[in-house]
Amino acid sequence: GAFGGFGTTTTTAGSAFSFSAPTNTGTSGLFGASQNKGFGFGTSFGTGTGTGLGTGLGTGLGFGGFGTQQQQTTLGSSLFSQPAQTPAQSNQLINTASALSAPTLLGDERDALLAKWNQLQAFWGTGKGYFNNNIAPVEFTQENPFCRFKAVGYSLMPNNKDEDGLVVLVFNRKEIDIRSQQQQLVESLHKILGGNQTLTVNVEGVRTMPDDQTEVIIYVVERSPNGTSRRVPATTLYAHFEQANIKTSLQQLGVTLSMARTELSPAQVKQLLQNPPAGVDPIIWEQAKVDNPDPDKLIPVPMVGFKELLRRLKVQDQMTKQHQTRLDIISEDISELQKNQTTTMAKIAQYKRKLMKLSHRTLQVLIKQEIQRKSGYAIQADEEQLRVQLDTIQCELNAPTQFKGRLNELMSQIRMQNHFGAVRAEERYYVDADLLREIKQHLKQQQEGLSHLISIIKDDLEDIKLIEHGLNESIPIRGGVFS
Repeated sequence: GAFGGFGTTTTTAGSAFSFSAPTNTGTSGLFGASQNKGFGFGTSFGTGTGTGLGTGLGTGLGFGGFGTQQQQTTLGSSLFSQPAQTPAQSNQLINTASALSAPTLLGDERDALLAKWNQLQAFWGTGKGYFNNNIAPVEFTQENPFCRFKAVGYSLMPNNKDEDGLVVLVFNRKEIDIRSQQQQLVESLHKILGGNQTLTVNVEGVRTMPDDQTEVIIYVVERSPNGTSRRVPATTLYAHFEQANIKTSLQQLGVTLSMARTELSPAQVKQLLQNPPAGVDPIIWEQAKVDNPDPDKLIPVPMVGFKELLRRLKVQDQMTKQHQTRLDIISEDISELQKNQTTTMAKIAQYKRKLMKLSHRTLQVLIKQEIQRKSGYAIQADEEQLRVQLDTIQCELNAPTQFKGRLNELMSQIRMQNHFGAVRAEERYYVDADLLREIKQHLKQQQEGLSHLISIIKDDLEDIKLIEHGLNESIPIRGGVFS
């Protein structure tokens, strides 16, 4: 039967690979359940949005997640639905089809077993497919149309202009080493650019990448003799770095990859979307374009093989760590701001009290100064009016039923609160002398009342005893008389 992933496959009859109607009735694959009609892609990994690492197109490649994207394709659709092929491509496809369906290497029943082995190699995307003694074997790569381990993810398109001059250099060194030797690195890049004094190398940013690699974003500023300056375009700087001698010098510094970070033109985006990548079925590519969550910012990119999937997983993990680090820094900043806010509020309250105190002192000084200034002068009319108003206010304050009673009540409450607060703070009790005297007098009266009550009870008990004694003596005499 045909190889249907890592699951089980049920076949009824016939050859495992043919251009006629497929005979596979059911296939359970590793990455999801699907029903493959003939020899096709089956279930793909799925799609998802991603971030971060740029590749040759200048796009950031992030991890796309394991969604579910079912495609049902036959060999005919996946093989002959491509655009017009060149003769070499046509021969390659014919040889591949011969190696997978009808090899004539041995001329007996072993060719059928060889066909199944070639199909298995084509699924995995590795090995060579022998099919004819007179023709070279077919080289199976992961880009061949029959490789199963393919998916489509989404990458963020850069939005930097060519005028920004940003060029990415990927160093095979740790971030801490790059940051500690950043000045020496800038000087080395300046020497590689010719040591021209009109050029200045600037570092836009440094970011950690998986596998102990570091991404450094640079730009070069060119100063003209008249004093003006401009950034060297990214494409120009990238072309200079791609020269053979310059590239060798960069490799000696530890640069493994360089790219210009520029946005894609609409024509470039259209060309990328219209032409499916090598080995990707056009139907899957069209479905990926339809499923794009944000066509203005994201572009579909193929993920071929586990190595690419692992790389995107590492990039995603690295971005998650960077986001977590940034969140921790923000949390620390918020805590520090809250602490500063508390300290500031306490200082504001302290300064308010100090301002009130200084205002009172200033008012007292003004009063004394005004008294000295007006000493020896007769009272003027306006001063007389103020004196009358002050006397009226004083009378209102001193009236028992007006503000004075309320002020006395407030003062007593304040004293009680201060008294209770001091008692709670010191954890001891204090009783006023007058109140203690009243308590003693009340207890003394209660003691005298109890003593008087006890004396009355004693007298009553003595009287009861006399009555009982008299009754006991009179009872025998009365009995003798009546007998």
